[in-house]
Amino acid sequence: MGSPCEIQLYADSQAEAKQVADAAIADVQRLEMRYSRYRSDSFLSAINRVAVTGGSIRVDDETAGLLTYAATCYEQSDGLFDITSGILRRAWRFDLGKLPEQQQIEALLDHVGWHKLHWSAPELTFPKPGMEIDFGGIVKEYAADRAAALCLSAGVKCGVINLGGDIKVIGPRNDGEPWHIGIRDPRNKTAVLQTVLLREGALASSGDYERCIIVDGLRYGHLLNPKTGWPVRHLAAVSVVADFCVVAGSASTIAMLKEEEGAAWLESLGLPHLWVDVQGAIGGTLA
Repeated sequence: MGSPCEIQLYADSQAEAKQVADAAIADVQRLEMRYSRYRSDSFLSAINRVAVTGGSIRVDDETAGLLTYAATCYEQSDGLFDITSGILRRAWRFDLGKLPEQQQIEALLDHVGWHKLHWSAPELTFPKPGMEIDFGGIVKEYAADRAAALCLSAGVKCGVINLGGDIKVIGPRNDGEPWHIGIRDPRNKTAVLQTVLLREGALASSGDYERCIIVDGLRYGHLLNPKTGWPVRHLAAVSVVADFCVVAGSASTIAMLKEEEGAAWLESLGLPHLWVDVQGAIGGTLA
């Protein structure tokens, strides 16, 4: 999952807790192996090998569900949440500490756009060679939801799944009290901006602080607008609470991508949320 992951469970015995946790961890690892862009043997890599040359590939039901959800996010975000935009990473090398050339960005943008694909389950078609897809904005949250569901179906009624800050709660704590979930200050990694109390549901965050570069005093984060090829620059971080982690995660990402319109869009969703802009202003129903 590319980040620290943690499972906390209450069960009748340590042996039972370990058995359930092992099953949840195995499923998270299965999804990692299946959809990681870093593994040449992943199914995602097989899809992208077809995308490079152009053509079609049939997918299984689980992948079809993820693609359909990605299509919904694309539509709901007016084209800002786009799983074809990962190719822009080739220009944005945050380890180099410098900005890419505009010409390089424009060349990559020619290969970005969900609307350039044809998706009709179970067949995904790439009419234009040289594209790729990336489930990075969906699978980690989906994995948290699945892990929690597996634990619940195994009889565990109290616990929390934390996959790199994408959190799904399995009921309240064993004493009936809510879980205390800290939201990190985007400009101070040791400070907690707000604490959210959760007895159920999920919390996910998106921000410009995990991977970024600072050039001439300006911060450029890893979240890229698929229409311009440049990082978003208005909101520094967004956290959303929802029933499912995959919904909270996509909502927080879309809000970041909407920049100046992000706060109003979050308000229209009716989900509990918190936002911080790059000037340090804080807002949302959790503020």
